[in-house]
Parts: sequence; C-alpha cells; structure tokens
Amino acid sequence: MITPNKKMLKTSLNNKLTPAVFFLLPFLFIPLIFISWVFGGSSIILIPIYGYFSISILDFIFQSVDKTDVTAKNFKKYSIILWLWPFVQLFLIFGSLFVIFNSSKFNTIEAIFLMLSLGIVTGAVGITFAHELMHKKSKIERMLCDILLAMVLYSHFRTEHLLVHHRYVGTKKDSVTARFNESFYMFFLRVLPGCLISAWNVENERLLRNGKKISNSKNPFWLYFGLILLFLTFSYFIGGLFGVLLFVIQGIVAIIHLEVINYIEHYGLSRKLLKNGKYETTKLHHSWNSNQTVSNLLLINLQRHSDHHYNPNKSYQLLNAVDRETAPQLPYGYPIMVLLSLFPSLWKKVMNPRVKEWRKQFYPEVSDWSQSLN
Repeated sequence: MITPNKKMLKTSLNNKLTPAVFFLLPFLFIPLIFISWVFGGSSIILIPIYGYFSISILDFIFQSVDKTDVTAKNFKKYSIILWLWPFVQLFLIFGSLFVIFNSSKFNTIEAIFLMLSLGIVTGAVGITFAHELMHKKSKIERMLCDILLAMVLYSHFRTEHLLVHHRYVGTKKDSVTARFNESFYMFFLRVLPGCLISAWNVENERLLRNGKKISNSKNPFWLYFGLILLFLTFSYFIGGLFGVLLFVIQGIVAIIHLEVINYIEHYGLSRKLLKNGKYETTKLHHSWNSNQTVSNLLLINLQRHSDHHYNPNKSYQLLNAVDRETAPQLPYGYPIMVLLSLFPSLWKKVMNPRVKEWRKQFYPEVSDWSQSLN
C-alpha cells in the first residue's frame, strides 16, 4: 500500500508540484473493499475508518501549509488518475453487488452496511473526481463525469454546478450556498429539490434561447436519465429488486456526502449586494478552505476551494492554498467537518463565530446583513 513519506510531504508543501503518486490515496479504498468481499462482517468497517479517522489522524501528524504558489503544466499522469477512477468505481459497485448475491458471507444487514460504506467512497472520491472532470473541456472527460454521477443517481449535478453554482455562489440564487445559522438537515431538504429545479430551468432556458424545445435531444437530461436507467438495470440483473435497493442506498449515501461538503464549502458566506442591485464578483474570501495536507491529497485539493472558484478550469494539482488573511479557514479537514456538521448545535458553536469574524475582517463597513443571502 502507498503511504506518504513525511519528508517527501514536507518537500511537496512548498511551491512545488505535488508528486502524482500522493494523489493515489483514494485508490487505497480498493484493497479495503476487497477485504470486505473476502471476509465480510466486521471487516466492512475498515472502509469508513480509513476515510474518516485514519485520514484525520494523518492530517494532525503531517503539517498543514498556509500558502502556496504552484505553477506548472498539466502533466498527463495527473489526468490518468482521473480517467482511471470511473472504471474502478464501476467495478467496485457492481463487483460488490455480485459478491453479495453470490456469496454466503453477507446477510441482509451486512449487505446494506457494505453498500452504505461504499457510498462513502462513491461520494467522497467518485463525486469529487466527477467534479474535477466536469470542469474539463474534453467530451470524453465530460462523459466520464456523467458516468460517475449516474452511478450515484445525481447526474443533474453537472448542470447545476457549472451553470448555477459557479455563477451565483454566495447569493440567493444559489441553492447550495448554506445560509448563516442553517443546519445541515434544513439545508439538505432545501437543496434536494432546489438543485434539480434550478438545473432543469437553466437547461430549459438555454434550449429556448437556441430555438429548441425541452424535448430536444440536446437536452442533457436525456443522457442523465439514460445512464441512471442503465445502471439501475445492471443492478436488477445482478440482484433483482433488492439489488436495485442496494444500489440506491449507495447512491443516497453518496448524495448526502456531496451535499454535506457543499454545506461546508460556503456556509454563511455572502457576496456583497451593491447599490445598483447586483452582487459583487466572486472573490477568494467567498469560500471556506482547509490547508490540511493528507485530506487534500485524498480529495485531490478540493479543500483549496477559493482558488477553484477563482480559477474554475485550473486542474486540481495546480490549485493553491491561501492563508487566513486572504480567505476564511476551516479549523479541520473535511472528514472532521463532515462529522461535525451532523450535530447542528456543535457546528454552530464552532462555525458561527468564524462567520461573524469573517464579516468583520472582509466587510467592516457592513452593519446590516439583512439584505444579503443571510
């Protein structure tokens, strides 16, 4: 198994390009899933232990980085890592279903637990990789993104993210910008229909501008529905209706994981409403960041979120960390913050003071936030 060497990590934390091998950390889920296939039972718990606890412990062991200035070309080996994962995930999902229905090691509870654990992987890794691929211009890479999202029943995320979220982040028009003092559970109930509706509306508007009807084959929702139906059919052939249920359970966990991360990334951060009725342009301080080392390797620098919004087409290995003078910082990496968000009172105790401090730091002239997103 590949584990980061502390000396090598410290070297990569400077302004140098992080070696591609470090971004293979997500692939360490593969042997853990294989172990669960062979032994079943309690061995399944190794999957969430690695994703949440092991990564968080390593974050504390290896130093974080305050700021970087990485400049380099987009080397092909970094792209290969992205291209591989859709095929890996396809094998892991349907391999798991095959093992469940062709092995005596799994009872009903264990089968459900395996797919719940697999949903952590398809949510944390699969959707993160899909997010990176959807920002590419290549049709093949966009298709790989669509395949990954269809495997978690959330294909419309591509439309919503590219055409709504990046344009309207930090405003009332963006469903996935969490409001100040909003719990994750209220956020989730609001976002589920909100994202689908906004994605459908923006595609409909785009088609109408080009003189086409919503039923036109250019509507990507046809592709979204087709891919989802294809994977549901695969699940049915392997395990019947229970196979479909297990596939859906995996997808639901992945969706929850995505929306928890969406909740974290912009919680309470608003763009300033200008006198002309428009919002200011998106700036580095409109995203929460985490400069924790190991969780950034697992999530291919997703936690360097300010630079991503500032440069949406910049490849993951080139994203820069920013310091707290430039953009707000989370106290921990995403694995801990995900768990924290599930306890609203604790989350608000930790994050609400940071939002108020953010307001004082970046908008000292604003005393009334009632007209903002919050």
